[in-house]
Amino acid sequence: MAWREEDGKRLAATVWRAGGGHRMISSAMLGGGIGPARWVLNAQVAGGYSRTDPVVHLEELARAHGLAGPGVGMLTAASVSRTVRRDDEGVSVSATVGLRVPTWAAAPAGIRDPELAPMHLDGAKPPLRATGETSPSWTPGTVNIVVAVPVPLSDAALVNAVVTATEAKTQALLEAGYPCTGTASDAICVAATTTGGAREPFAGPRSAWGSRIARAVHAAVHAGALDYAAYLEARQ
Repeated sequence: MAWREEDGKRLAATVWRAGGGHRMISSAMLGGGIGPARWVLNAQVAGGYSRTDPVVHLEELARAHGLAGPGVGMLTAASVSRTVRRDDEGVSVSATVGLRVPTWAAAPAGIRDPELAPMHLDGAKPPLRATGETSPSWTPGTVNIVVAVPVPLSDAALVNAVVTATEAKTQALLEAGYPCTGTASDAICVAATTTGGAREPFAGPRSAWGSRIARAVHAAVHAGALDYAAYLEARQ
């Protein structure tokens, strides 16, 4: 965990220095896709973030943390200091959970999502909480998940791991009382070692490593969602 001053706020970031010998799959803006990576950065930004060059911003933050070579960089307006970590038989998961605008993945066409629009839009309303009430003010969002797996995974298994983690995330949010599949800006990174034997071909929820990924992601996101609800309740 590291801290910086930006936009008049004290903001946190989590930094993982995995070093060599890792392949990662990610939906992140910086370092997204599948390939070798040495580090992961999950950086908090202010709730009213308005920079139009987030990749450049992430590159600046990576340099500030002394991160060199290929890596994965994610941004979130959720409170990174409230990151939740859970482990399951060798799989480690960290999740930052902010649900300012809970969103269904399949939404009607033409519906403007406040998660992706300026907060001052005419007619914009505060988001619904899990209880159906409105929060007293706009609150940061995004669910970012980082998964570390201590065995090699094939390309197909890496993709499978993202699917498994996403399914477990949605299950956790629903069980925590949030009627959504996530937010419109969620990001994920799955990091697997490249040493220790042949690549695992599967990472579905009933496979050996996929089941561990599912349980760890579910536990982290569920705890984070409940923590977020408590955070909103305290603010109110």
